[in-house]
Amino acid sequence: MELKRVVVTGLGAITPLGNTIPEFWEGLKNGVSGCNMITHFDASKFKTKFACEVKNFNVQDHMDRKEARKMDLYAQYAMVAAEEALKDSGLNLETINHDKAGVIWASGIGGLETFLEEVKTYVQGDGTPRFSPFFIPKMISDIAAGHISMKYNFRGPNFATVSACASSTNAIIDAYNYIRLGKADIFVTGGSEAAVNETGVGGFNALQALSTRNEDFATASRPFCKTRDGFVIGEGGGALILEEYEHAKARGARIYCEVAGAGLSADAHHITAPHPDGHGARNVMFNALDDAGMRPEDIDYINVHGTSTPLGDIAEPKAVQAVFGEHAYKLNISSSKSMHGHLLGAAGAVEAIVSILAMKHGLVPPTINHHEVDPDIDPKLNLTLHKAQERTIRAALSNTFGFGGHNASVIFKQL
Repeated sequence: MELKRVVVTGLGAITPLGNTIPEFWEGLKNGVSGCNMITHFDASKFKTKFACEVKNFNVQDHMDRKEARKMDLYAQYAMVAAEEALKDSGLNLETINHDKAGVIWASGIGGLETFLEEVKTYVQGDGTPRFSPFFIPKMISDIAAGHISMKYNFRGPNFATVSACASSTNAIIDAYNYIRLGKADIFVTGGSEAAVNETGVGGFNALQALSTRNEDFATASRPFCKTRDGFVIGEGGGALILEEYEHAKARGARIYCEVAGAGLSADAHHITAPHPDGHGARNVMFNALDDAGMRPEDIDYINVHGTSTPLGDIAEPKAVQAVFGEHAYKLNISSSKSMHGHLLGAAGAVEAIVSILAMKHGLVPPTINHHEVDPDIDPKLNLTLHKAQERTIRAALSNTFGFGGHNASVIFKQL
C-alpha cells in the first residue's frame, strides 16, 4: 500500500525555559540555563539540591480547581501543552472527524508525586487504609492521553507509550505510523513528566545518575564536557499535532515540516548503561535514515540525547561517526538538555520541538556549559558550543535513549 505523508501543524510546550513555545524558543536561542535550587520540596538533605523546574506555573490559569484536583502534575502539564499545540494548529475542532483524531501521549514514570503523597499519608496514619478515590486514576501513565481525548472528544486511537527517556519519541513514532497507514487524520502526541520530588531525585541519586554540583548548579548540565558528573533532572511537557498531509493542505494549514522517517532499536546490554560502543544508537539512526529513504548527507542537524553522563556522552558521538562518516564533521550537533535539563519521558517530545524550531528559524541552539575538552570525544565534531549558530537546516534528526536500552530516533524535514 502507498503510505500517506505526515506533517507537523502545531506545537505546544511547558518547560524550565518557558511555559509557551515563544518563551521556550527565546531561552533556547539565547543559551539560557533553566536550572535553579529545588523549590518543590526541601532538598537540603539530598545529594542533589537543584533541578530544572517549571517556573511560575499556576494550574488555575488553565483549568478550574475541581478538574485540577483529579490530575497529577504530569497530567496538568500534558493538558497545558496539548491546548497550546491545538490552538497553534488552527484546527477547527467543531468540523473535524473526531473518529479519525487520536491521542498518543507518553510519560516515563507517570504520577510519581501522587503515589508519594498517598503512601506518605497511609504510612503516617494509624494503619487504616484511607486512600483518595483519585489515587489510581491520577497515578497511571495513560491517564494524560485519556484526559486529552475526553476534553477534545478525540475518539481515534488513544494510549500511552512507556520506554523510559525514549517514551515520547515512541509516542511520536506511533502517531506517525498510524497516520501514514491511514488509521487516523490527526494526532495529539508528545509527553510530560513531573518527577522533581523526593522519590525522583532520591532514586536517581541512588543510581549516581544526577549531577551533584550544588555550588555551581547553573552550569551543572555539561554535555560532552570532561568535567560532567551526571544529568540534571527536569520537568514539563511537549505536544505536537501530527496531521495527514492532504488533510492539512485541504484546510490551508500552516505546516512546520514533514515527519520524514523514524527508527527504533535496543541496546540489549544493561538496565541503565548504554552500549559502550553505541551499537544501539548507531542502529537506531541507520533505521531512521532507511525509513526516510535518506542518505546521511541529507541531515544537517542532530539534537542528540546528550544527557551529561560519563558513558552516554562518549557512546553517542561514536555512533554518530559510525553512521555519518566524514559527513559527521559537517553536521551541527547540540544537546539542548544543557539548558532545559533532562525531562525524562518528556525529553523526546520537547527535543523534537527544539529540532523543528531550529529548522524553522535557521538557527541551531547551543550546547552550553562546556568547559573542558574530553579526549574521548572527537574535537572535530561541531557540538555547537556556547552560542547558537545560523544554518539552513534541510532535515534534523532527534535522538532519545532510555533505561532498559530503548532507542528511538525521528527525522523531520522541510517540505
